[in-house]
Amino acid sequence: MDRMQGSMGTLSAMQLTADTSGLDAECKALLHRKEVVSIILKGTVEEYEGYSMEEIMGFIEDDSMEEAKEVSAGRTNAQLRGDNAEFAQLNEKVSFFDLLFRAKNPVLSEEGMLPGDSMRVDLHIDIEPQKTYRPGYPIEKRGLYYLARSLSAQFSLVTEQTDYGGLEKCYSIWICRDDIPKPEQYSVSFYGIANTKNIGDCTVNKKDYDLIKLVIIRLGDKVYNRDEGSEGNWLLRFLNAIMYPHEEDFMDTVSEYIDFSANEELWKETNGMFSLGQCVWEDGREDGIRAMIRDNLEERTPAERIIEKLQRHFELSKERAQMYYEKFAQEE
Repeated sequence: MDRMQGSMGTLSAMQLTADTSGLDAECKALLHRKEVVSIILKGTVEEYEGYSMEEIMGFIEDDSMEEAKEVSAGRTNAQLRGDNAEFAQLNEKVSFFDLLFRAKNPVLSEEGMLPGDSMRVDLHIDIEPQKTYRPGYPIEKRGLYYLARSLSAQFSLVTEQTDYGGLEKCYSIWICRDDIPKPEQYSVSFYGIANTKNIGDCTVNKKDYDLIKLVIIRLGDKVYNRDEGSEGNWLLRFLNAIMYPHEEDFMDTVSEYIDFSANEELWKETNGMFSLGQCVWEDGREDGIRAMIRDNLEERTPAERIIEKLQRHFELSKERAQMYYEKFAQEE
């Protein structure tokens, strides 16, 4: 199986999600890691067919993979370069994309002999993890609405000089975990624009209308029992492993997709800590970390100073101390 090298940050994020019972901040943070995103894209984006996960990671903009945060109306979320994770109009309820980013479209991009001769065309991709498939309205309609807004947002102002030829294709990928009807469990649906009928002799280039693609991924149960050789099994098995509280074979499953062997020390620690869905922290460790963060926040200690204390007192790396800080500071 095609595997990619995994970073220590992603491995640490997997530790923090070991006992998640829902789509909380830790689980969503894991879904925003580039290695995880590249697996999702390889299984859903037709433009990436035939490319390795390492190559797909290279297509993703390096500065666009942070978790989307709420921003003020009319402002751009600096964490997602060039794309605004919020869309709002006067008297309209504010909505947010969960993760909106750009990635290279290798089918339409052109590589020139000289840097100035190259032409990059992007895909605008939105990934939406959802706890329920039945929120009270059809997820499919919401996904199409998001796609329409993502497409229109590429032009901040439409004038007589607007070049609609510059519009780039948008993907909206929805990963639904719970409340899936039994017959629909572990299924994936793709929706797009198709030329359904022509009268007379005419031919339209597909790239001129193939501008939106909605993907609905339906999971279903903590226990994954789909046939190994069935279509879509590669993607569904991985998502099932990371979207539910981790089972005993969690790291065995993940390691079939992502190679963490380069991070030997943390890998050994992780293998020893993932067991029957139990929490990854030693007894009392979580309470101690939480208490230190809360006490220091009450004293208005700067975040950098708190992280340094966590590193010293609990022998954590800076990256892991930062993750613990972000987790417990949100509770204040």
